[in-house]
Amino acid sequence: MNITWALLMMALGSVGVQPGHHDADVATVLQSAKNPPIVAQNNSNPAASASPNPAGVKPSATPATETDGPDSALHADPQPDAPKVKGIYVTAYSAGGARMEKLLALLDNTELNSMVIDIKDDAGYITYKTDNPELLAMGESQKFIGDINKLMERLKKHEVYPIARIVVFKDSVLAKKNPELSFVNKDGSVWANKGGDSFVNPYSEDVWKYNVDIAKEAAKLGFKEIQFDYVRFPEGFEKRADTLKYTKNAKPRVEIVSDFVKYAKSELGPLGVRVSVDIFGYAASVPAAEGIGQDFVKISKNVDVISPMVYPSHYSTGWFNVKDPDKDPYATIKGSMVDTHKKLNPLGSYKPIIRPWIQDFTASWLGSGHYIKYGKQQVEDQVRALKDQNIDEFLLWNANNRYTENVNYEK
Repeated sequence: MNITWALLMMALGSVGVQPGHHDADVATVLQSAKNPPIVAQNNSNPAASASPNPAGVKPSATPATETDGPDSALHADPQPDAPKVKGIYVTAYSAGGARMEKLLALLDNTELNSMVIDIKDDAGYITYKTDNPELLAMGESQKFIGDINKLMERLKKHEVYPIARIVVFKDSVLAKKNPELSFVNKDGSVWANKGGDSFVNPYSEDVWKYNVDIAKEAAKLGFKEIQFDYVRFPEGFEKRADTLKYTKNAKPRVEIVSDFVKYAKSELGPLGVRVSVDIFGYAASVPAAEGIGQDFVKISKNVDVISPMVYPSHYSTGWFNVKDPDKDPYATIKGSMVDTHKKLNPLGSYKPIIRPWIQDFTASWLGSGHYIKYGKQQVEDQVRALKDQNIDEFLLWNANNRYTENVNYEK
């Protein structure tokens, strides 16, 4: 699918998102990819925002020039003996509740070996009791996980590779508690999207430090990897960048977001934990999304693991020559991985581990005729597509943590 057609499909197509995760209007977010960047007024290089190509898209960073420099030490894997991760998403409620018993049994009895657990959730709450005064001065903690140390002991007993999920710039708690770190409307109120969620400002180094300090505490607790989610500006930000009040500098948004990731990696790598980032699966197939500040290559260059969200339900009619992508999970996953390799292969030794999020839920909101019920066959088809593209790690998403039984994850 060529870029111009892909962008048109993103703008017009129906894109489904499972409620409760990555729940932005994906079509709106990806519309950002065809808009030129809005750069701060003091940019010393105004020509940088010019867009010479007919689609109005600024090209992605050139990997050949990106990889040159003195920062190669940032790219040594701090977990060289880590297993090939095959994991599931676990909410803090599940991790601290009765469902955990069933989830541990799932890992005990299958090839699955890892859990991605909410440590800072989609609302912005730290999900366990912390006594760290600096963290509490910025945000708030809730005891969704009643005893975090007991949880870590339990994971170790079951030989679970633990990954801490931290939602970064989508943070209603921090935004409301510290409006100066967020985006403010003309009337002085904190801006929120149509779902009622507020974001904090990626230009703020205080926000950077806060999230990395949470990650450092997670590392001390025993998590082997930190997975950052919502590493971006709000969906459709380019439409309101000049009307909201917030602190910014001369750097473009894609540079600010990738700078945060690089900072996090430099701070966490010496602690022996990996850094991973979630990113829209579409990002592998289109130019950089300047509006929300996500460049697939720039972000991937500075992480140990990149996790594109390639749920077939996220792709609209025509992607990878498939009429209804949700109904053909093998072809959709295969096409997304072909594009991912093409995008990242030029990074050479800087290419991170590719560990996609795949779908273990039924996208009924796509409407009759456009979806199928997902079960054993559909999950196995996705795993097989990954394997056929030399991808041997993956994460399963189900917002309710109800995963399909009797799946062969070695397909």
